[in-house]
Amino acid sequence: MKNRKCFFSTFILALFIVIFHIISKTNINFKFNDIGDFSTIFISIMIDAIPFVILGSFVSAIIQIYISEDNIKRIIPKNEILGYFEMALIGFIFPICECAIVPIGRRLIKKGLPVGLGVTFMLAVPIVNPIVILSTYYAFYDMHEMVLLRTVGGFCVAILIGVIIDKIQDKDKVILSNYMENDILCNCGCNNLSYGNESKIKLIINHTSREFLDITKYLIFGALISSGFQIITNHADLTSISNNKIMTILFMMFLGFSLSLCSEADAFVGKSLIYSNSLSGLAGFLILGPMLDLKNLIILYGSFRKNFVFKLSLVTISCVFLICLLFMICGF
Repeated sequence: MKNRKCFFSTFILALFIVIFHIISKTNINFKFNDIGDFSTIFISIMIDAIPFVILGSFVSAIIQIYISEDNIKRIIPKNEILGYFEMALIGFIFPICECAIVPIGRRLIKKGLPVGLGVTFMLAVPIVNPIVILSTYYAFYDMHEMVLLRTVGGFCVAILIGVIIDKIQDKDKVILSNYMENDILCNCGCNNLSYGNESKIKLIINHTSREFLDITKYLIFGALISSGFQIITNHADLTSISNNKIMTILFMMFLGFSLSLCSEADAFVGKSLIYSNSLSGLAGFLILGPMLDLKNLIILYGSFRKNFVFKLSLVTISCVFLICLLFMICGF
């Protein structure tokens, strides 16, 4: 627990260093009216995002209570090639949240699911699912190409990463031997499987409320940061970043990792940054965040061997960066 707190504090510190560096490099004169603008932006992000967070939390609760990993495993095809495509699309049936996907993916791998398929499952489901697609469509109602970039990009990257990990990872050195199945790695209750004699309706309500509260604290933090960035960009000349699309991609990927936003709500935060970033940069923010963020990295380290998590993190960051470069080359 102490190591996790230290890890989290380090990345929060790094995030603020980046923010203060940007401020120091720009000539910014804040006005009193900026407080009102900041509040307006923050509230609008929260109002837009909250309904989708509630919907996602409720669907996740239904899945957690009524659908087991065995149900998921039964629909996996014998053909491994088809398996990658099915794992990348299974989110349309099981739209599971990010913090729930890691323990479920771990249990599937432990039960015999090939590592590559398990990785594709964990990375694709938080992006390629109807709730996230709908929220992205709603957030970018005037830029529908962003929905396509995120969904297709997430689909392709998840399959590519799964194939690469399957080739480079020793199959017997993935799962932690001393992992406790019922260890609560997040506060949403997604991996608390001791239901006892409680009614399923009560379990669904409890699960939904716990996950909603857990996701909302990350959403509030992300909305505060993005609102501040929008105020800064209204005053500052950020040409050193915005005119360099490669730097924009890297910076937005860093934000996606650091803010640890729910994939059902991150599109609304990303939308507030559209005026200073290219679509390829936003794609990096919207694709990397659900696949690998600070919150999920901590959960991964608590579920898998460090060597596996290191390889997965490196391959994920590299593949997302490459797909964003491809989007940039294509003119986005």
